[in-house]
Amino acid sequence: MASSNDQRLQARSDLAWAISVGGIGVTAFAALITFTWYYSATLFLVFAGILLGVALNATASQLGRLIRLPHPVRLAIVCTVLAALFSGAAFLGGTTIADQAATLSDTLKAQLGNVKAFLDRHGIDTSYFELANPSNGPASSSGAAAPAAAPSLPGAGALASSGGAIVSQTFKLVLGAVRAVGNFFIVLFLGLAFAAQPAIYRSGLLFMAPARHRARATIIVDRIGETLERWLIAQIITMFVVFVVTWIGLAIIGIPGAFILGIQAGLLAFVPTVGALIAGVIVVLASLASGWIAALSALVLFLGVHALESYVLTPIIQRQALDIPPATLFALQILLGVVFGIWGLALALPLIAVIKVMIDYFKAEDLSADAAAA
Repeated sequence: MASSNDQRLQARSDLAWAISVGGIGVTAFAALITFTWYYSATLFLVFAGILLGVALNATASQLGRLIRLPHPVRLAIVCTVLAALFSGAAFLGGTTIADQAATLSDTLKAQLGNVKAFLDRHGIDTSYFELANPSNGPASSSGAAAPAAAPSLPGAGALASSGGAIVSQTFKLVLGAVRAVGNFFIVLFLGLAFAAQPAIYRSGLLFMAPARHRARATIIVDRIGETLERWLIAQIITMFVVFVVTWIGLAIIGIPGAFILGIQAGLLAFVPTVGALIAGVIVVLASLASGWIAALSALVLFLGVHALESYVLTPIIQRQALDIPPATLFALQILLGVVFGIWGLALALPLIAVIKVMIDYFKAEDLSADAAAA
């Protein structure tokens, strides 16, 4: 009888312990989700720094196959070459790039206005993407414009309100610029720090894993690093090819601002599918100013570049880096973009790659366990 009571007490104790552990686990998971949600921008910023560090480390490792030098020296060479390239481009073509960017912006605004006017003439409601400022006042019932009111000097309250609005907008622009520059230097610093001493950060990350799971964590971290390195190298090559082909093709067609259009196409190639679509729309809109033949030629060029990227570069260069179905990738990109904004859209593919490596590892481990049991 006493043994039966002891068994009941032990069963209740085990149940209470299981409920407590489960409650703690659910609470910790909810806290983690909440933390990720509220600080997603900061986490994406850190992840971007990690990606930059992985890219610099991978480039230095590739250089090590040609030059037998210590890792810090190779990293210094890579950083010096990149800094020289960007500085040379800014010094030699900074004015040209700025002029082409301003011209491209004006051209896009004008073409968007033309598209809106074309849709309005054909009875399509375009109020949802109003581009111009609203009219100053409604027309009279006879069709003639209402007479303009007599000019009057603004009062002190209006002047104070206008001055406050100008100051507020100025502060917003300054803070936005400071935030963008600050984010750039944060990513740059994190990337250089991770690339300079990758072994230290790897050891620290593995040290946080429990001792009994440290072997698994080591395999997963190494596979994630190798996958991201291969993908980043392949992506850099793809972006450079897209930039060169787009630039030369648009220059041959005679599209103004071909260089800046090639730059934006190369940069947007970092974001699969969505980036290519955005780049294609920008190229076609910018080409409309040169006539329909130029626009059609630019569209054919965009389709050719997209086919080159999708059916030649990606299968050949990235076939060993990632193997994710396009529909799955596009759906997850849209989901992360809607939830986390531009950060989620831009960094969707490396995030999916990290998750895929972990899923593949545990799936292979389960299959091995089933085979051993059989």
